[in-house]
Amino acid sequence: MNTEWISHIIQRPKTFIVGCLLLTILTALGAANLYFRGDYRVFFEPDNPQRVAYEKMQAVFTKNESVSIIISVSEGDLFNNKSLTLIKELSDASWQIPLSTRVDSITNFQHSYDDQGDLIVEDLLLELDWLNPERVAKIKQVGLSEPDLINKVISPNGQVAMININILLPDGDQTKEITQVSSFVRDMIAPYQEAYPEHRFDLSGIVIMTDAMFLAAIKDATTLFPIMFVLISIMIAVLLRSAWATVATLIIVLLSIASTMGIGGWLGMFINIATVNVPVIIMTLAIADSIHVISSMRFYMLQGHDKKSAIIKSLNINTKPIILTSVTTAVGFLTMNFAKVPILADLGNLVAIGVMMACLFSLIMLPCILFLLPITFAKQTAAQNQQNWQKMADFTIKNSRGILIFSTVLMLSSVYLASKNELNDIAIDYFNKGNEFRQSADFQQEKLSGLSTIDFAIYTGIDNQINDPVFLNTIDSFTEWLMQQEEVDHVYSYANVTRRLNRNMNNDDPSFAVIPDQKDLAAQYLLFYEMSLPFGLDVNNQINIKKSAVRVMVTLKNLGSKDFTQFEDRAKQWMLKHGPNYQMDAASLPLIFAHIGKANMQGMMQGAVVALILISLLLLFALKSTKLGFISLVPNLMPGLIGFACWALISAEISMALSVVMTMTMGIIVDDTVHFLSKYKKAMDDGLPNNEAILFAFNNVGNALLITTLVLASGFAVLAFSDFAINSDMGTLTSIIIVAALVIDLLILPALLAAANRKDSENKHGV
Repeated sequence: MNTEWISHIIQRPKTFIVGCLLLTILTALGAANLYFRGDYRVFFEPDNPQRVAYEKMQAVFTKNESVSIIISVSEGDLFNNKSLTLIKELSDASWQIPLSTRVDSITNFQHSYDDQGDLIVEDLLLELDWLNPERVAKIKQVGLSEPDLINKVISPNGQVAMININILLPDGDQTKEITQVSSFVRDMIAPYQEAYPEHRFDLSGIVIMTDAMFLAAIKDATTLFPIMFVLISIMIAVLLRSAWATVATLIIVLLSIASTMGIGGWLGMFINIATVNVPVIIMTLAIADSIHVISSMRFYMLQGHDKKSAIIKSLNINTKPIILTSVTTAVGFLTMNFAKVPILADLGNLVAIGVMMACLFSLIMLPCILFLLPITFAKQTAAQNQQNWQKMADFTIKNSRGILIFSTVLMLSSVYLASKNELNDIAIDYFNKGNEFRQSADFQQEKLSGLSTIDFAIYTGIDNQINDPVFLNTIDSFTEWLMQQEEVDHVYSYANVTRRLNRNMNNDDPSFAVIPDQKDLAAQYLLFYEMSLPFGLDVNNQINIKKSAVRVMVTLKNLGSKDFTQFEDRAKQWMLKHGPNYQMDAASLPLIFAHIGKANMQGMMQGAVVALILISLLLLFALKSTKLGFISLVPNLMPGLIGFACWALISAEISMALSVVMTMTMGIIVDDTVHFLSKYKKAMDDGLPNNEAILFAFNNVGNALLITTLVLASGFAVLAFSDFAINSDMGTLTSIIIVAALVIDLLILPALLAAANRKDSENKHGV
């Protein structure tokens, strides 16, 4: 029946080619609906607890997604006419940034002081005409002593200043606005960079970081991915020694990618920093399917078969394993729905679709193309290939016990080393050190403060209660505790405002820089202060409208997810102990990412277990051999363990992106194992002895495994040159695992088969 079906395809190649092309066109039309989305919401489910807390805080207080312009000098400080003029002009210009709602810098800081009994609140530098030695000295004195400024908008040595611009991004897809704002800011500072060459300019902030992710993903998609495609094409041509076979393979790759992305468009999906990698993954899997068909066809043609019979024989021995590997790979990727990050689930679903499309085209369209193209193979390499695989088979059979002892030690060592990896997402580490944004973020951390933030909203539950001395003293003590923590660079707290106002209203006597002991007095100070503030620089970023809650904004060093969540827990424990009557929420984008990394890893581990169980059951059923099913577990598990063991030596930190590598590479791992075992079992079913069955498997699948591994490992190695660490780390680890899978399937798997058969023989003869 299988032969009749294959012959039917070969007899009408043009009909099936046209049918496949029509299917591709119909599905690919959906690609017109695709668009890129890069805002933070794509990472989180709508009911994610940290996202809910963050959006609640954004609704109660003002939104605080920001752009930061960092200005610095390498010598001297910024307290001079030229530098202050630059900061003043750039601060004023920043109000023109689209969607900007607030601009904070040292020049527009609302400096308050006593003037013969009156409370005066004004910009520290309202007009450039004010600049004189006395005003410069005053700005320096305030800038280097005011808690709300130091390590926030000015460094302790006065060499680095920051202009922070709050951006009111819309709900829903924010990609267009983020791109617009980032481009506007870069264009805005360009003339200043030219006019002030002695100053350094850097851009930072959540908006800039989000835009940097988008730019990095687009850069890789338009540079490294095409290079990867060209490199793989050249390698296939060289290794297969046939330009036409390469053309056939690339046609299957392109059709698989086009139809998959089109189906994604029809399903209403969008492109993001995760799904932008879908074409690369589909390319690897489509190549693997195609090379197995072509390699077997080549094997039979070199044995003297004509092209038609070689294609039929190739499909006879490859149809079942290709279908099986496609289904198991799809199952593996579908388990990414266990991920707590929606875009990773989208990645898994799209690749699962792509795997099955590649399977369809490899088994139907590829044979037709191969039949019509004038494909030939050089015969002089056939004998040499068989000799090489004969040597390999003999070596693994004769040394099976030593190989298995070595593999046991390797397995145990890999388990130990892999366990040393820790989940630790650091947002700026998503970018390699050569990336422009990463350099700015590192400079900000070194010279001023970290990029990570966490906001604490403390609710009294009573209107107008924030001026209660008991509450204010609790906030003041909390602020002091925060400043004592080694992770903290700056704390922006309403308690500091209250202390300053109390000092101002008492003739600027430093001894009165304390919390007022009367609620009405504190309320009056706040009223006077609010009435004096200009539009856009009010205190709504710190207190809510009902004056029942305050927000304490903390700037942290660039922490990993583990340290970040531990800091959050310590802060909440402090408030439970010292302010049990108040409710406190913690929220920020970095905090959401810190939590989602841990939850996602747990979800992916669950998915990996489910995938392993389902794939193992499928293999048991398909191979119809419990022994082979259990043997397959070793080559299916070991490459991932070895890969993560190597990663422990390289980094020992697993990011959210790397948590999907095991699932992503499982397709290639299972593919290699299934093709070897299926050829081995066919030979055994045909009555060949065990050792000859192992040799048959080597001869039929060895070249295909070698070619796919070299091609795919080299292709993914190209990604290691990305300045987007998410892609470079993924490329590096994937290449390691793919190479490990080849070594295991060509060395350890045949040794296992030889040892298992020898054990069965000994048991059979009572040895």
